[in-house]
Order: sequence, then structure tokens, then C-alpha cells
Amino acid sequence: MIIGVPKEIKNHEYRVGMTPASVRELVNNKHSVLVETNAGMGIGFTDDDYVAAGATVLGTAAEIFAKAEMIVKVKEPQAVERAMLREGQILFTYLHLAPDLPQTQDLIKSKAICIAYETVTDNRGGLPLLAPMSEVAGRMSIQAGARALEKSCGGRGMLLGGVPGVAPAKVVVIGGGMVGTNAAQMAVGLGADVTVLDRSVDVLRRINAQFNGAVKAIYSTADALEQEVLAADLVIGGVLVPGAAAPKLVTKDHIKRMKPGSAIVDVAIDQGGCVETSKPTTHAEPTYIVDDVVHYCVANMPGAVPRTSTFALNNATLPFIIRLANKGYKQALLDDQHLMNGLNVMHGHVTNQSVAEALGFSFVEPKVALNA
Repeated sequence: MIIGVPKEIKNHEYRVGMTPASVRELVNNKHSVLVETNAGMGIGFTDDDYVAAGATVLGTAAEIFAKAEMIVKVKEPQAVERAMLREGQILFTYLHLAPDLPQTQDLIKSKAICIAYETVTDNRGGLPLLAPMSEVAGRMSIQAGARALEKSCGGRGMLLGGVPGVAPAKVVVIGGGMVGTNAAQMAVGLGADVTVLDRSVDVLRRINAQFNGAVKAIYSTADALEQEVLAADLVIGGVLVPGAAAPKLVTKDHIKRMKPGSAIVDVAIDQGGCVETSKPTTHAEPTYIVDDVVHYCVANMPGAVPRTSTFALNNATLPFIIRLANKGYKQALLDDQHLMNGLNVMHGHVTNQSVAEALGFSFVEPKVALNA
């Protein structure tokens, strides 16, 4: 199979779909890899590194899209990239379609086979291709939140961990999954007063045991969430409903009543955000203020640490890339229900039920689309 790796073009996105080490694995499996020039430059990989691994370096994304049978990316294809997709071509990347009607419409029109990292599952009920970026984003959320609390950024002027004699900041993490757990770990490490809210008692038990009581684990009712958010100096939104738009748990009314200069980091922004006043931002302009509350809503947070993120992502995606290349997409999907769960759009049909429901499209079972 011919695999194409274009350079990412989203604002301040320096990650790359495949490292030279990943390319070498594909070449060893008798496949061809085409890499756009300077695709890995942002994280220290030169074109020569890719050539040494066995790739062919091409000058433009248009050449990559025209020749490749499978496109491997990191972020969702931008409009100019979606226009280059063709019928029957495989697209393997993060998509986050539920809050993104224009992208979904373009992918339907392309009739490409679009497999989303974020909805591939595993036999433990996890999301193995989302997990590494959730770990990065969870940890980064505390760094971003600590910065947002500084006075120069519009915050209250608080040091997250305080100092002896001065109380630390109160950090409230909504959601005890991968993002929330990693956020709590970083916040506790910096000495903050940390509370995690979740609707799963099992998750709360795990949080309590993992942090040995250093994190307050509270069942998330509307009343509990309101009390904690209004008392918070920093709120981390880490809610995830796989494939679906994030629920709006923090309302405009909550924002109006929060402490002036408090901050929110909405990690769920890729899926539309779990805060009613959230809107996607970029690394170039990461924050904005609503009702004296600083909002950090960067839609590609791990892009700020692209080297760490690229290696972590490649560790997770490489086995699936090899499987798709070795078997072809039809057999690979039929052999692995977890990979099949990643199929979001195919041959002009929406094959993920959560995406279909969120955007009002007809849902077609993946196996039905596959055999059509």
C-alpha cells in the first residue's frame, strides 16, 4: 500500500502523523511511504531522516493526496485538504465530527473511508488512540490553567500551590477519566486543593484510592457541580462522551457567578466543549475573557508539546496503520471490531451513530456500508 503523510497545517500544529521509526516499520512490511517535505521539521525530524527510514519525500500536499492510498494525519483535515480527498481513499486521523458539520459534509462528499482515532476502542472499553493525547492534554491543562490565573493573563493573580501561610488555589476537575486523572495528578503535585467530580462511583473510588485521599472525589449532581464550580479558582473540563458532542455542564449562569479572575480550561473543546461559553481558540491566541472568567479553549492542546505528543501518538497508532496496510481496509475492519468502531464516514455514509445523531444525518451500520 502507498501511505501518505502530509504536513499538518492547523494553527501552530507541529505534530506529524508518522515518525521516521514508524515509516521504517511500514517499509519493512513492504509498503511505500510518501512524506511531505518538512512534515517533521517542527519536532526535529529532517527530510533526510525520513529518506533514511525508506520514505520518499515529495514537495507538496497535493502530490501526497494524489498518490497515496491511505492518508495518515494527526488533526482533522482542513478544508483545503478535504478538497483533495478522493473516493476510496483511506483517511486515518483525529476527526471529532460531532461539533463540525462542514467537515462531516465534505467527508461525505469525498466518499473516502474515514477512520477516526478518537472512536477506536479496545477490549477494556477504553479509547487507545485517544488516551495518549488525553494524558498529554490533562497534564497540560494544569500548566495552562496556572498561567491563566496569573494577573498578566487576566486571572486572579494566584499561584496554584500557594506558599506557606497562603492557601493554594482550588482546582475543580469535571470528569475523572484519562484527562481528569492526569489533571488531578499534576495539580496535586503542584500543591493545589483538588476536587474531582464524576457520575461513576467506581471512578470516584479509583480516584480516592489512587491519590490516597489527597483529592476530594465527589459524585457529580447538578447541585454539587454548581457549588464546586462557584467556589473554584480553576475549573478543568474533562468530560467525554465518545464520538458525541460534549454536554454543556458549566452554564452561562455559572460563569456569571464565578469568582472574578477565575479560569476555565475546557479540554473537551474538540467535541464542542463542556462549558456553555467555550469557543475554540488557537495556540496563537489561547484565551479570552467572559464575565471576568479567563477561558482557555485551544482545540489542539497537545500540539504545544509536539515532540512528546507525536511519539506518544505513534506508539498507539502504528499497529493499526500496519494492520490497515497489510490487510487492506476491508479485511482489517472486518477482523477487528474495535477498529471498525473507528469508522465514522464511508462511501458517502455516516457510520458512527453518535455523529449521525449530533448532526442529523442518517446512520448506516459500518458493516452495511462496508459490504455495500
